[in-house]
Amino acid sequence: MKKFTNALLAASVIATAVTANSAITAVKVSSNIDSVTNSSSVWDSAKFSKVTLYPQTTIKLNDKIANELNANNTAVVAEVAAVYNDTNIAFIIKWEDGTKSIQESHKTDSYSDGFAVQFASDYKNPKELPYIGMGSEGRPVVVHLQKDAGSTFEPNGKGDVYYQVNPNQTNLFEGKLEEYNKQVSKIASTDYERTFVSEGFRSMTEIKDGSSKSSSTITYEEPGFFSSAKAAWNGTLTRELKDEYLNLDSRVIPVAFAVWDGAKLGRNGLKNLSGWTAVILEDKKGSQDLVSALNADVKGDIVKGKAAVADNCTACHQTTSTDAPNLMGPSLTNIGGYATADYIRESLVNPSAVVVPGYNRNAHSNYAWYNVENGKRVSTMPEFTWLEPKQLDDIIAYLKTLKAEVK
Repeated sequence: MKKFTNALLAASVIATAVTANSAITAVKVSSNIDSVTNSSSVWDSAKFSKVTLYPQTTIKLNDKIANELNANNTAVVAEVAAVYNDTNIAFIIKWEDGTKSIQESHKTDSYSDGFAVQFASDYKNPKELPYIGMGSEGRPVVVHLQKDAGSTFEPNGKGDVYYQVNPNQTNLFEGKLEEYNKQVSKIASTDYERTFVSEGFRSMTEIKDGSSKSSSTITYEEPGFFSSAKAAWNGTLTRELKDEYLNLDSRVIPVAFAVWDGAKLGRNGLKNLSGWTAVILEDKKGSQDLVSALNADVKGDIVKGKAAVADNCTACHQTTSTDAPNLMGPSLTNIGGYATADYIRESLVNPSAVVVPGYNRNAHSNYAWYNVENGKRVSTMPEFTWLEPKQLDDIIAYLKTLKAEVK
C-alpha cells in the first residue's frame, strides 16, 4: 500500500487528486470502424493515454489459493486510445501480462485473461455516476467483456445440444470420438465476447437480442511489443455511439476499464479496474464539466482525515492490507484508486444509495451489511450527515490516498 512520508504527514492541508487518470482524447476518423483489431491502421492516428487500474479488494473471496496469489497485487498501468466516426466509437487497451491464460471449458479451476469496457447510461450529473463494475440502482451501466477462450462446447444457436457435452463425458471411442471432436471443432465457439446491462449488484444481464451491436478482440503479444520488452495483451472494442441503452454522442463521456489475470485465478470481483475516466470526443461541442469533475482536487487535511477514519470507519472497514479483516463492511484498501470523491462523499452521507451485497461467509450473522426494507437494501451504516463539511473533505482526502502502488 501507499506509504506516507514524514513530510506528508507533517503537512497541514494537502490537496489530493480525485483520480490518477486524466482524460483520453477520442480522435475523429472518416474510415469504417465497425470492427477493428490491434493491427488496424486507424490506431496510427490515435492518441494514447495511460490509465491506472487498481486491485479490486472490496470483498475477500473464499478461495485460499486465489487470496494468496493476489495478496500483494500492485496497480496496472494500461495504454488506452479511442477513435470515433459518425456512427461508432472504438477503443484499444494494452496492458502487460507475462502469462497467457485461456478459458478452457473442460476445467473448473482455471480462468482466463480478459478485459472489459464499461459505460454509464446516464452521465448528465457527474456527482452521481454509477458504481464502478456493476452500476447501481437507478444508474445503469453497459459492460462489454472479452476473454481469451479455447473451444467452448455449445450448440452456438444451432440447437444441437449433443455437441454441448464435453468429449470426456461421452461414450464414444477411437474413430467415433475423433469424428465427434472434429464436429465440435467445426461448430465450437472460440470467441468469448459478451455485452451486459447492469443496475446494481446481482442484476447483471446479458444482452442477447442484438439490440446492442459491438465487436471486440483480444490478442497476445510476445515480448517486445512494449518498450519494457514484456509480453502484453491488446484488447479492442468497437460499438455504436447510440442504441437503446447508451447515447455516447456527446462532447465528454465517462468510461471505465478492467483487466483480469487468469494465472492468479482472476474472475468476477477479483480483477484490476480503473475509476471513471473522461473520454473527450475531439470534434464534438459541449460542456467539459465531466472532465473537471473527474479530475478535480479535494482540499482536505490527510492527517486529520486519517484520524477521523480511525474514529468513525475502522470498526467496520479495513483501510490497509495489514489491518485484521473485521468482515463487518466492504474493504476500503483500494477505494482511492477506483472511486471518485463524489462517490465517497455520497457513501458517507447516503450509504444506502449503493449497497455492496454480502455477506462475506466468514462474517458474523449479527453484523449484516444491510437490511431489506420494502424490497430494497438499506445499509446498516449510519449516515454521517452530522459531520462538518471540512471533516468530510478531510476523510475523503485520506480515503483517496488508499490505493495500491504501481508496479
